[in-house]
Amino acid sequence: MMKLIFAPDSFKGSLSSMEICRIMEQAAHEELDCETISVPIADGGEGTVDALVAACRGVKGKCAVTGPLYSRTEAEYGLIHGGRTAVVEMAQASGLPLVPRKKRDPLKTTSRGTGEVLRYLLETGVRDFLIGVGGSATNDGGMGLLEALGVVFRDAQGEALGGCGENLIRVASIDLSGLDPRLNDSSIRVMCDVTNPLLGLQGATYIYGPQKGGTPQTLELLEAGMRHYSGVFAGMGIDIAGFQGAGAAGGVGGALIGVLHAEMLKGVDAVLKTVQFESLLKDASLVFTGEGRLDGQSVRYGKVPQGVAELCARYRVPVIAFVGGLGEGANDFLNAGLTSMVAIPDGPMTLEQSIADTPRLLHDAVVRALRMVKMGAVSAAKGGN
Repeated sequence: MMKLIFAPDSFKGSLSSMEICRIMEQAAHEELDCETISVPIADGGEGTVDALVAACRGVKGKCAVTGPLYSRTEAEYGLIHGGRTAVVEMAQASGLPLVPRKKRDPLKTTSRGTGEVLRYLLETGVRDFLIGVGGSATNDGGMGLLEALGVVFRDAQGEALGGCGENLIRVASIDLSGLDPRLNDSSIRVMCDVTNPLLGLQGATYIYGPQKGGTPQTLELLEAGMRHYSGVFAGMGIDIAGFQGAGAAGGVGGALIGVLHAEMLKGVDAVLKTVQFESLLKDASLVFTGEGRLDGQSVRYGKVPQGVAELCARYRVPVIAFVGGLGEGANDFLNAGLTSMVAIPDGPMTLEQSIADTPRLLHDAVVRALRMVKMGAVSAAKGGN
């Protein structure tokens, strides 16, 4: 009997990774007598909590936090491995979707809410954290996050500063003495799919600031602030800028690693390890993965299909990626191992039509692929007679 593993990312704006798994399961059992295992995957961005809770049979919780514009909001988190490990999404507490488009301004937004989630979980006894930093609305260098965990930032007059982008340039001193001591006994792993530095033209501000509402003038102010802020830390012997990924989530990556001594991992690799995906491959026949769009960037930055394919290649397990669209460079995915790609649209259609009809399109695409698999099995059997 064939063993099929379904390990897709979400199709953003359309289907969650768990919903995709259910559709793939249904199609598989319609076409084959097979064993199926569903392992919803994410890469550290939006949907990571849902994916890991589903894959690890965990539970979800909520806590009240400060949103990116200082209004109160609720952030979901996940508890897995018997409640020992917390899964935190920055997008839940400090995410861009929480900021109305007309109010997006990285000078004003704060990462404080993400720090409040960590503090809340520390109070419940959790000491092992997986933090996904995708989808942030902030460019505050992690100032808000650190403030929530007990760090005090002061200006030249000795007044305490709130953690937001416009206050980076005003930081004159940083007091770490109040940093939550429970962090000393904690393990923090950061799930991240970018390698941008903190500063410069390829850094947090200039690359990601525009999508967070930054204007050219705003970006200049933020870059100057970030350079000053990181310099204050450097004067204390703390490097928050000199490593890959420091610019993740508007500099939160730098704060987590440089100040909290977190470990930064490629998002999909961390998720695959957490769900023990490799242990499922040893007797697998075929793996289906998927993403809303596959292109050269998906391959270069190790998005879910690429991460799944690279791990499957070690065991020579074939992988088929089902995608909503194929962009320039998508064929680079074919170099990952025994792989193929299936675009799910079945005719000319707008993006809106494709999104609205994704469940049917995906089901039908999986059926087509499985019939090809059956044809290959029949052909192989005839060749062996």
